[in-house]
Amino acid sequence: MTPKPNPSRKPNWAAFTTAEPDLAKTAEERFGAFTHHILATIRKDGSPRTSGLEVQFKNGELWLGMMPDSLKALDLRRDPRFAIQANPGSGTEMAGGDVRISGRAVEVTDPETMALYAEEVEPPESFHLFRTELTEVVRTYVEDNTYLVVQIWKPGEALRTVKRK
Repeated sequence: MTPKPNPSRKPNWAAFTTAEPDLAKTAEERFGAFTHHILATIRKDGSPRTSGLEVQFKNGELWLGMMPDSLKALDLRRDPRFAIQANPGSGTEMAGGDVRISGRAVEVTDPETMALYAEEVEPPESFHLFRTELTEVVRTYVEDNTYLVVQIWKPGEALRTVKRK
C-alpha cells in the first residue's frame, strides 16, 4: 500500500518519522503495546466525542479504520480534526510515557488503497478508512522519578522539550 506522492499534503507519519525518528519509534511502541486507544472527534453540535479505536502504522501512514457509518466516522467526515491518546495500560506507571497525536483525518475511498489495506489488516467486510495528516505529537513521561518531561512536535518546528520538577 504505497500512497501516491502529493506535494500539497500535510505531514503524514512518514514525515514525522523522518523529522523525529526516536519520538516516532517511542510513539509506535506505546500504541503497539495495546490494541485499543481513545479517539476524540467533534460532534455535529461542536461537543467532543471519545471512542475506542484501533490504529495501524503501515507504509508511512497512520491509518484509522472504522465500522460503516459509525458516529466517529461520521464526525470525521463532517469535521476532520481528531486526537488519539495511546492506551495507558493497567496501573499508573505508563511505561514509555503518555503519547497523544492530533491532526486531520482524510477519508480514503480509492478502491485499490482500500483493498490493499483490507488485505493487510483484515477489517470487517465494509469499513471507513482514514489516513492522517499530523498537526502535533506529544509525549509526556517521568524522568528519574523527579521530572515531568513533555516533548512536543509540530510540523515545521524543532522538537520542544519542557522539564518540570
